[in-house]
Amino acid sequence: MAKPTVIKIRLNSSADTGYFYVTKKNPRTKTEKLKMNKYDPIAKKHVEFVEGKIK
Repeated sequence: MAKPTVIKIRLNSSADTGYFYVTKKNPRTKTEKLKMNKYDPIAKKHVEFVEGKIK
C-alpha cells in the first residue's frame, strides 16, 4: 500500500492556551517543522503556532 502524499498535522498555540488548528502538509517538500502566525481566540491576539502530531 502506498504512503499518502499529504498528512494531517496539528498546529499548537505557543501561548499555552490549548488552542490548535488542524491542517495538511506535504512531507515531500516540507521536511522541517511548520511554524505559522495565526489568531488565537482564547488569547485574543496573533501568536505563533508550531507543528505537532495528531494522536
